[in-house]
Amino acid sequence: MSAPVSPPAHLLEFLARHGVDHEFVAPGVPMPTVPLAAAAIGVEERQILKTLLFTDGRDGFVIAIASGPSRLDRKALAAAAGFSRISMADPATVLRLTGFPAGGVAPVGHATPLPVLVDEAVIDLVEAWGGGGDETLLLRLAPVDIVRLTGATIASIKTTG
Repeated sequence: MSAPVSPPAHLLEFLARHGVDHEFVAPGVPMPTVPLAAAAIGVEERQILKTLLFTDGRDGFVIAIASGPSRLDRKALAAAAGFSRISMADPATVLRLTGFPAGGVAPVGHATPLPVLVDEAVIDLVEAWGGGGDETLLLRLAPVDIVRLTGATIASIKTTG
């Protein structure tokens, strides 16, 4: 059994500097999907956040944050970001720009200031759980803090139905 992973120092420092109420949890089980992450910590699926980095294929990037198992609407996301087209950034770019590995990207504390779009359904949550800077960690925080700390724009960016 491997030793527990500590949250990245730069994320801990960011949260402390901004006085953010938060909690890290390492469930000790694989969490590759929203349902598995929710089950691992005993919360509703809608309380699990996905923090994903997208690119316009040139030099434009945007972070999208959505909740639960719903899918992002790439056309709506591109339009909200002001891009004509959009695709997911590769893992090396995710690590370089956010400071976190793909699959563990925290919703705040990114290495590079980037535009952030938060789906409107996220704002209805009192608390949510996002990546904790590593794929084995989850970070609890309030969506209002995500918006405040990232300067996020709230938009309708997930598919309906």
